[in-house]
Amino acid sequence: MTSSDKAVINTDVVIIGAGPAGLFTVFELGLLDIKAHIVDILPRAGGQCSELYPEKPIYDIPGLPIVTGQELTDNLMKQIEPFGPTFHFNEMVESLVSLGTADAPAFQLTTNAGTVFNTKVVVVAAGGGSFQPKKPPIPGIEDYEGASVFYAVRQMEDFRDKNVIIVGGGDSALDWTLNLQPVAKSLTLIHRRDAFRAAPHSVSAMQELVAQGKITFKLGQITSIAGQGGQLSAAMLKGNDGTSEELACERLMPFFGLTMKLGPVAEWGLNLNENLVPVDTEKFETSHPGVFAVGDINYYPGKLKLILSGFHEGALAAQRAHRYIYPEKKLLFQYTTSSTNLQKKLGVS
Repeated sequence: MTSSDKAVINTDVVIIGAGPAGLFTVFELGLLDIKAHIVDILPRAGGQCSELYPEKPIYDIPGLPIVTGQELTDNLMKQIEPFGPTFHFNEMVESLVSLGTADAPAFQLTTNAGTVFNTKVVVVAAGGGSFQPKKPPIPGIEDYEGASVFYAVRQMEDFRDKNVIIVGGGDSALDWTLNLQPVAKSLTLIHRRDAFRAAPHSVSAMQELVAQGKITFKLGQITSIAGQGGQLSAAMLKGNDGTSEELACERLMPFFGLTMKLGPVAEWGLNLNENLVPVDTEKFETSHPGVFAVGDINYYPGKLKLILSGFHEGALAAQRAHRYIYPEKKLLFQYTTSSTNLQKKLGVS
């Protein structure tokens, strides 16, 4: 079926972004009998949690002392199952056209795949936009990406009994140095200087492992790599003292940060503030009535880029969205613990 043959999808809400904030917004909307379609450029739900740190532990989710990015995503997906959301993966919303008024908003959205939505409410939950890892200037590195060069850890078992080199001095580099050390055959951390941008406790833990001889730390940068069929065998280190050294290497992880691309959202006239979308903190609505922004993509005084902040924002956005979708229906706030009707929706007897 071609794009022109596709039927227009009519829905209450379109959520752009299937990260934690977007997924929890599905839940809050579902409690209010509001149906949602979710569009995400990635091939799966979870956003940064699934793409950048699926096995990295997260410690600040209320009620969960420790949970990995993938576990949190899986739990959120299970939580929203009763509301039957529809996902459109590998798609990006390219255009947003307003068809309504300030009191009765309506929008038509079109994706790069030709999917067209008519909706009353739009929730932008696109994190900080589309994140791409910054790649090191190593000739031919593309030939090894996804096989022995990685920018995120999806399965720790991929690194078991391997000679691993991690390059970088930020939180990601040190976090994975600490997490992969127990499973790797050897682990070498390389940074261009002996000062780190990571959390102090991570730096101390890394330095202790170096002192114990469990990992190796070297000053310098990787200038070339060698191997066959996408599998690394060695990496060339140029030290800060000008000397060169060949290191055994079967897995290379460069952590040079991320490049953020806001994408088409930047063209929607949302009064951006340094590539973020300003919102009010009563309902997390943007300058356009009916368009909300939750999670890392929004901005307001005192904003904290935490997953739990996105959960709070999604809950308040859903309350306001109800007024647009059911203008004649009075919304009575109910706790899920006390409402028999809500418990039925959730399949709780």
